[in-house]
Amino acid sequence: MKTIGLIGGMGWESSKLYYDRINKEVNQVLGGSHSAKVILVSVDFAEIEKLTFQNDWKRIGNVVANSAKQLERAGADIVVLCTNLIHMVSEQITNEISIPFLHIADVTGKAIQKQHLKKVLLLGTKYTMEKDFYTKILKASYGLKVVIPNKKDRDNINEIIYTELLKGIFTANSRQSTLKIIEKAQLLGVEGVILGCTELPMLLDGSDLRIPTFDTGKIHVHAAIEWSLKSLSTTTPH
Repeated sequence: MKTIGLIGGMGWESSKLYYDRINKEVNQVLGGSHSAKVILVSVDFAEIEKLTFQNDWKRIGNVVANSAKQLERAGADIVVLCTNLIHMVSEQITNEISIPFLHIADVTGKAIQKQHLKKVLLLGTKYTMEKDFYTKILKASYGLKVVIPNKKDRDNINEIIYTELLKGIFTANSRQSTLKIIEKAQLLGVEGVILGCTELPMLLDGSDLRIPTFDTGKIHVHAAIEWSLKSLSTTTPH
């Protein structure tokens, strides 16, 4: 079993889910008393949030790249960033480490491709929806047409994420508001929904939707475990 290195704290709610899911899935696969080999470095989200609002992605990249280097020095075999948005600085991370980095958009694209979908809605922070660090991988590598909500709806989702979800608050009003955004996108022909914020699946469980939802955190975890348990593998994730 290889050691999975996690960069967490963005926010801690999703980091907790990553740790929980990784250990449960490893135990389901291996049975007995088995748990995962995990090293976690958790950042202070207040610092990341402040730099995000300042649009200072270089300094954010420095913070998470330093965390990745800590993981490598501690003996991690792979780095997994427990958030969607901060993958915007993934290049800074990969430039600073010699071990593999598992990109969340890449594994999500593979999961969508397996279901033979072509047009998907991307939900997340406004940065995830508006910047191209996520969509360019989905389009270029997996041939997907990616739809994002209109500006008003993007601002609404972004506010829900930062003022509620990242603080562990999940309300019925926010759930209904997000479902309405998805329903509007269905009228445009979207075939699936990417929950591109690792807290969104805690707000939406998919039971009220008639189209597939893609829990990016869950997909990310599964891919990390597959890599960790691949016996004597030297394969680097793509």
